[in-house]
Amino acid sequence: MILNIETSANVCSVALSKDGKLIDTLESYEPNSHSRLLTLFIQEIVKKNGISFEDLKAIAVSEGPGSYTGLRIGVSTAKGLAYSLGIPMIAIDTLRIMCIGALSSGLDIETINPILCPMIDARRMEVYTAFYDSALNKISETSNLIIDKYSFQTPLQYRQIVFFGNGAEKCKDTITHPNAIFLDNIVALSKNMVKLSFEKFKNKVFVDVAYFEPFYLKPFIATVAKDKLKS
Repeated sequence: MILNIETSANVCSVALSKDGKLIDTLESYEPNSHSRLLTLFIQEIVKKNGISFEDLKAIAVSEGPGSYTGLRIGVSTAKGLAYSLGIPMIAIDTLRIMCIGALSSGLDIETINPILCPMIDARRMEVYTAFYDSALNKISETSNLIIDKYSFQTPLQYRQIVFFGNGAEKCKDTITHPNAIFLDNIVALSKNMVKLSFEKFKNKVFVDVAYFEPFYLKPFIATVAKDKLKS
């Protein structure tokens, strides 16, 4: 049984899972509510499902990139739980969590075989992003990019790219290639961590509770997205 925590952006969410299957989840889309709601959600989901904290075998947390404050709150809470309960902590790539959401939205990957490009809003025209294939393999490094009309031009000539996340919305008028597909309302949610955290648990891929820090992806680097793929 794993408690999954996601606080990397505007949504505060927790999910309880067992053997890689979702049991329950609580979510709030209220802005700036993480510090007020996260511990309440954790207590509620444990009580609601008739378990004790001692039944948990691991704590999973979204590691970033994302909001500095949100990540600090989520990771600090996860650390406190893991340390006090004496159980391992699992860190999950936030952008990969978003890919799970995109794949669950009805995207026809068999037909279009797209590149998945989650985007987290940074500031102005900056985004945190990376490329993934439909099997969730990362095929470009996570980076922070300034998006302009030249961004992704070369890979878009060869493959359809699906853009999603709160950073993608502001790019719709800038990235206008016909191979660019935009999905709305895809955010990082704890329920989409369930399979990822169970895989890491089975493989004993844990982080050091004492020394782990969120992946903030700072400082900002003013670069233009380059072509990574041609097939």
